[in-house]
Amino acid sequence: MPSEVIDISQTIIPKSDQLNADQLLGGPLTITVTRVTVGAGDEQPVSIFYDGDKGRPYKPCKTSRKLLAYAWGNNAAEWTGRAMTLYNEPDVKFGGELVGGIRISHLSDIPKDIRVSLTTTRGKKAATSVQRMDRPESVDHVGLIKAAADMAELEAAFAAAWKSTKDKAERAEFLAAKDARKVALTPKPDDAPAPDPAVTADDTAAAPY
Repeated sequence: MPSEVIDISQTIIPKSDQLNADQLLGGPLTITVTRVTVGAGDEQPVSIFYDGDKGRPYKPCKTSRKLLAYAWGNNAAEWTGRAMTLYNEPDVKFGGELVGGIRISHLSDIPKDIRVSLTTTRGKKAATSVQRMDRPESVDHVGLIKAAADMAELEAAFAAAWKSTKDKAERAEFLAAKDARKVALTPKPDDAPAPDPAVTADDTAAAPY
């Protein structure tokens, strides 16, 4: 089984100013909110910025905005630091066509799971469920890689770091740290112990065999 990782996720990101449902085809994404802005327009006025967004914030649809207001309150300034898990819902329609869309499956900072009936389109209501989650712990992956005591620990730390993000720059940092630590952990030919200066040549010659 090949150990090399060839990530193609960056090649399928649409040219867009926001997080797109296509980016979640490979699986859900958990984000931590860094700030929220509200702009003009009726369709997607709310932009939720998050760690690693690369200038492409999550712009929730109206149904998701209702859910967030219900769960977290109307003051979006208080959402910073909170987390949510987003996924691609393939059954979302636009113009009568199945196009897929982003939906929320988990939220932090709620006391329990939520099930609420929300108006979706044309006055229709649908039950929406969201599960409670804890805020993701901040992990110093670079520090863990640099502190690895042996090759097995190094590989484990690197694997965990790689899976924690899809950000190209962060993964490059993890790889550089891994390579540097691997060099440090690799025994060198000249790593033989230095002779004891307290032992003289005469002492060595006089030693019994």
